[in-house]
Amino acid sequence: MAPIMNDMTVPATPTAPTMPTAPTASVEPAGTTPALNCRQAPDTRRTPNTHQAPNTGDPNPAPPSLDFDAVVRTHDALSAVLPETPAWSYPLLTMAAGVDVVVKHENVQPTGAFKVRGGVALMATLSEEERSRGVVTASTGNHAQSLAWAGARRGAPVTVVVPTSAPARKISAVRALGARVIVEGETMCDSLAHAGRLAAAEGMRLVSPGDEPAIILGHATVYLELFRRHRDLGTVYVPVGSGSGAAGACLVRDALAPDCRIVGVQSSAAPAAHRAWRTGEPTSHPSRTRVAGLAVGASFALTQSILRRSLDDFILVGDDEILRAVGLMSTHAHTLAEGAGAASLAGLMADSARGSAPGGPCAVICTGGNADDGELAGLAGQAGQAGAASLTEAA
Repeated sequence: MAPIMNDMTVPATPTAPTMPTAPTASVEPAGTTPALNCRQAPDTRRTPNTHQAPNTGDPNPAPPSLDFDAVVRTHDALSAVLPETPAWSYPLLTMAAGVDVVVKHENVQPTGAFKVRGGVALMATLSEEERSRGVVTASTGNHAQSLAWAGARRGAPVTVVVPTSAPARKISAVRALGARVIVEGETMCDSLAHAGRLAAAEGMRLVSPGDEPAIILGHATVYLELFRRHRDLGTVYVPVGSGSGAAGACLVRDALAPDCRIVGVQSSAAPAAHRAWRTGEPTSHPSRTRVAGLAVGASFALTQSILRRSLDDFILVGDDEILRAVGLMSTHAHTLAEGAGAASLAGLMADSARGSAPGGPCAVICTGGNADDGELAGLAGQAGQAGAASLTEAA
């Protein structure tokens, strides 16, 4: 049976789009750099931020509000650059899960991952001076590609600090997009610290992987598209590294589908965000996961403030479970997913409540398809084992 695709109108992508600066704003005054600390104190607010960003051409506008209206404005701006991505259902995957499953395909983005939405949204909020000075961040790959892609379109130099564990394939992709790549540090926290030093020394704008309102709003547009097409969803499973995607999902769910559950999914080998969510305290924890896209060793204050208020549940899954979900995405949904891109499916398969929760179908987000060599080798190994099992059964 062929996969079921939702009807949608996809806007044409212009050759050289210009993003308006009005929808959101997340900038620091010229000459300053935002703090980026792996042990940053959490924002303990339990009520939505109601501050409204002025709709002006101010070169240093106020930070954007993290509310539904801001998500809609951000999506309106992004739609000139990034077409809506499909959400498909696959009968084989539904049979394997025992529940109806919708897959939102962010792996078809130009960088192969959803994070390009955050990069484009962030770049649109920077002043001309900030773009000319350039930006610097730390990343294991997809966040780096998002800023490199967006920076190239806006003429902004991008520097990315990556830990030594970052996949070589993703580093090559970042360089191919024109960014300067510096390999420094064994962990993301080490890389973040070095990025901060570079920002201070070279006058660049430091971009946090998790505590940037504009990036959260950009990532929230994934869920705006999903809920507009599927108002009846019962549960949405969202992979968590820094937590910006899950925070964005909560912002949209609260406005469009308040009865839907949002469930975060994180590797048990990199549980910093999960621990911070449970304890209400900022957390650092060594990341030992093999899933590069989830290899974050610290919680982020801004995303945690939203998750503690609105996230319904948070599931930890093992790296082996994630690898099996990569295989399921390949065999049951005709999709090459990286580990982080299959983590939400791993969470669904591990959730004992998936068949008993009220509401409609479940949704999983294929956040990326940039599988590294290790993930591809594991996928090939699974295929070989499945083939051997089939031959044994036939005999």
